[in-house]
Amino acid sequence: MTIRRLKTYTGSQGYVYQYYFVGKRPVKRSGASESDVDEYIFDVTSDRKLTYAVSIFLPHTVVAAWAESHGRPLGDSEQYAAVKMRLFRAFDEVEDMQAHGRRLEVDLPSLEESLASLGVE
Repeated sequence: MTIRRLKTYTGSQGYVYQYYFVGKRPVKRSGASESDVDEYIFDVTSDRKLTYAVSIFLPHTVVAAWAESHGRPLGDSEQYAAVKMRLFRAFDEVEDMQAHGRRLEVDLPSLEESLASLGVE
């Protein structure tokens, strides 16, 4: 049995979210011959009654573009940190996460911004 660490984040809109990391899996998008995106899945609740999944997609092309511009590969923990920062940004910006924040994507500008805020160069 897996024990998950329930974490708390207070969004800028006043909602207090509880979440935990469920897992990561490779995903093929239509037309791709192999996985071209990693999906990170979190279970989230803001009322302790209803828990729903939030998927954050990190395209391999975005990771490769970051690696090319910085001259080194992006480690797994750095990728996870960027994904988690995307989750936090959604908690701050999306008023109704259950309705409008269930499928999020990390693009290159948000990856750069997230990692820079964490001191990753």
